[in-house]
Amino acid sequence: MNTAVLRDTENSDRLEFPIPAGVYAERVVSVKHYTDRLFAFRITRPRSFRFRSGEFVMIGLPNAEKPVFRAYSMASPAWDEELEFFSIKVADGPLTQHLQKIKAGDTILMRQKPTGTLVLDALTPGRRLYMISTGTGIAPFASLVRDPETYEKFDQIVLTHTCRDLAELTYGEELIAATREDPLIGELTEGRLQHFTSTTREASGSQGRITSWIESGALFKTLGTPPFDPTTDRVMICGSIAMIKDVKALVEKAGLKEGSNAVPADFVVERAFVG
Repeated sequence: MNTAVLRDTENSDRLEFPIPAGVYAERVVSVKHYTDRLFAFRITRPRSFRFRSGEFVMIGLPNAEKPVFRAYSMASPAWDEELEFFSIKVADGPLTQHLQKIKAGDTILMRQKPTGTLVLDALTPGRRLYMISTGTGIAPFASLVRDPETYEKFDQIVLTHTCRDLAELTYGEELIAATREDPLIGELTEGRLQHFTSTTREASGSQGRITSWIESGALFKTLGTPPFDPTTDRVMICGSIAMIKDVKALVEKAGLKEGSNAVPADFVVERAFVG
């Protein structure tokens, strides 16, 4: 039987556990810590693994006979040769208390079937695409803003990212800067990709919950766009449960209808969380 190896960070022993059926065992390529609550990591991509930008997959660690798996959105686009993930750190989280300690060379387990509703196929054609995110909810949008198909289907892409503190916005800021400089899609973003950030705890030039920015109309004034319109706008929402609920109510009030892979419509939400 194949086994996966995980370095025990407590005593440097190498622990071996069997790889469950239907699971890939991939190598950690790099890890970057942004704050004491957030980090990103990249792993090798199985040659046979295919996914649509915006989907998520179940990942875990080979640290038990029955490893814990949690849903993580791919933050890398479908064309990337590696897989990127953006994660919170939870001190007592069944998975993240261990995941936050990974280093290059460690093993990550990944189930073989991706899924999710934050995909372009779940939306009907439109002119403007809003991606509303809080915290690590930006991950699926990190995938989508780097996918050429997004720019083929929409004239304008607006990514909003709301976090507690300014430091927590760094991942998104680096993402947008790298996307605009990317040789593959950089030209596609010119004049078409907008990035709006706000903080809920630390003072900043754009402070407040994204729901308040939308409800007051301040978001649209800042962006120079009209309020949500079902004839032109499509919306994707990912983040905290409270934010999803509130923003969903606001877009429905504007006349947008929720879509799915089976029945595409005006907006979609994702409820995959890690712990």
